[in-house]
Amino acid sequence: MAAAPCSVREAKQILLAAAELARVTAVEVAAAMVAGTLGIPMPVRIERALRRSLEAARAPRHPGAVQTIGILPSRLRTEEVLSRLRGCQARLAAAPTDPGTLRAMDDVAYTLCVLMGRPSTHQAVLAAEEHLSAAAD
Repeated sequence: MAAAPCSVREAKQILLAAAELARVTAVEVAAAMVAGTLGIPMPVRIERALRRSLEAARAPRHPGAVQTIGILPSRLRTEEVLSRLRGCQARLAAAPTDPGTLRAMDDVAYTLCVLMGRPSTHQAVLAAEEHLSAAAD
């Protein structure tokens, strides 16, 4: 869990996958990890297996897929934040150097990214639009 921020369940899966790849027990992988924190080098085979397991856990499940958040926000909240973002975009088009509008745009873009669980505004807008269109169906 310290090597990759994740839940206990995910950490256990990573540990078990590494053990399987290294052809050792999960206890041996855990012991090597603990020894590593004490400055004792981890066996190369275990280190490689652990690295591969971590990379697999971080990768999207399907090639090209974007990881999604677990719980989607309400449709109403998504519409509200997306509308605020579009309002800021319109105000920025009229006054691109207005400090208040720039701050408002940064705030609403950040809010949308957090709300939709996406790292960029563009991805968050796409996810919000997809969420709203799926909710309308």
